[in-house]
Amino acid sequence: MSRARVPRVADEPAYVLHRYEWSESSLILEVFTRHHGRVAVAAKGARRPTSSFRPILMHMQGLRMSFAGEGDVKTLKAAEWAAGHAMPQGEALLSGYYANELLMRMLPREDPHPALFDAYASTIALLARSRDGVSGGVGTAVVGAALRAFELRLLRELGLLPALNAETTTLSAIDCTQDYRLSPEGGLLSSPVGAVQTGLAGGVWLDIESALGASVDPAVLLRVAAAHDAALRGQLRQLLLYHCGVAQFKTRQLILDLQSL
Repeated sequence: MSRARVPRVADEPAYVLHRYEWSESSLILEVFTRHHGRVAVAAKGARRPTSSFRPILMHMQGLRMSFAGEGDVKTLKAAEWAAGHAMPQGEALLSGYYANELLMRMLPREDPHPALFDAYASTIALLARSRDGVSGGVGTAVVGAALRAFELRLLRELGLLPALNAETTTLSAIDCTQDYRLSPEGGLLSSPVGAVQTGLAGGVWLDIESALGASVDPAVLLRVAAAHDAALRGQLRQLLLYHCGVAQFKTRQLILDLQSL
């Protein structure tokens, strides 16, 4: 009787989100793949000094992976670097870990999101270019804009960002001169005059909604996010914390701890 063929995925674009030690010589990897979503794979022998996996299975590096298996944890068969970029450094490195934490917390296993994968890859590439003193690098101010743009795309891709061209509760069209804020439970709401927690002008929300369109150049969303980084940061963080069910992100707390030193 012939043996059943184990499903195999070959040459799949992937990024390592998290690594766990498994046995004395192996690793369990949480990887984000373009066509299969978040997948857990066992890299057998990857911790051995002679393993070909050891120098390759790094965070925030574009990889091509082959893996097989029917259970919750697949077996890594091959991995190699894809054409890519250097590792982000400093603030950009911590920002990359924050993006990884968001994906770990919010993506269910084996739920494909190719557009989100592409947005993540672009975000990591931009973070890698933000290194100080590197020829052709972008300024560190772009790091915030890159994260806001990624947060918006993540929320939209997962169906957690309301339409930004209408007030959520009344479905009335946005007034460009009125301020609106994102509420985790209420959606996009008008901000009362004199409110302590102010929002953004309706025209800005309309610009963001337009920039999130599938056919729009991603640079458009980056420009809007850069112009309103401070105002977006708090509102998006509250929305993300609400949907993750946590009071604080681990990477955010790490950044605060480092800043206090």
